[in-house]
Amino acid sequence: MTNSDNPLYVPSKTIRPRKQFGQHWLRSDDVLNKILRAGQLQPSDRILEIGPGTGNLTRLLLPFVESLTAVEIDRDLCEKLRKTMHQKNFQLIEGSILDIPLPAQTNKVIANIPYNITGEILKRLLGTLSDPIQQFEQIVLLVQKEIGDRLAAKAGHKAYNGLSVKIQYLAECQFICDVPATAFYPPPKVNSAVVRIIPRPPVNAASDPKFLDRLITLGFATKRKMLRNNLISEIDRDQLVLILESMGINGQVRAEDLDVAQWVALSEAIIKSKLYSND
Repeated sequence: MTNSDNPLYVPSKTIRPRKQFGQHWLRSDDVLNKILRAGQLQPSDRILEIGPGTGNLTRLLLPFVESLTAVEIDRDLCEKLRKTMHQKNFQLIEGSILDIPLPAQTNKVIANIPYNITGEILKRLLGTLSDPIQQFEQIVLLVQKEIGDRLAAKAGHKAYNGLSVKIQYLAECQFICDVPATAFYPPPKVNSAVVRIIPRPPVNAASDPKFLDRLITLGFATKRKMLRNNLISEIDRDQLVLILESMGINGQVRAEDLDVAQWVALSEAIIKSKLYSND
């Protein structure tokens, strides 16, 4: 199907992208097909799509899966989708993905999500370090390029930050492709990217995930500061330097220099040191 064949794609007087919902409708066949391939679809898959919009991606996915549940907040788009989407394996839920229960039967997420609530959506789909969600086998998202870079970045890369560490603790993250602004209607002011996220149990599980979460947040609070200065509220500078050096890490290290495994090891060492100091 080409964009011109899509009865929802061409904006009308009543169906136009709404800024309040962060709507930018994907119109590139090339990108749509890359998302399709990234989903590694199986006939038994039950897809959750967040914000189907004009239905371009929805129509592409439906022939390859057992079912697709689309969650759309825009009432006008919901009305139009109900009138035009008659496939038996299509279900539409009107509402916000942040407010409704996750459809229990779904095993994969494939979506072009609103960029203004990306962080909240990631938390909704993956949970937190202390309360992870492992409902989904794969999550393929079209996100702002800056976020896509962060999700897939490795330690030492300029894009690597606290989000990188927390998401990579919960999942494998793969950068699929860049997406130019011209691939959308209307074009956003930023470039975009497709990422694949594969939830899994932590490779190195923390004994106190809430503490690890807080430590990461503190560590990246002022990115250019050395870790020993950012973590002063949790541990004495000199004590932290001794812990870092015992781990084979320079005492002047910054947050972005530690990989996920090192962050977990550091949190365990600090917890141990606090236990000893309280004895």
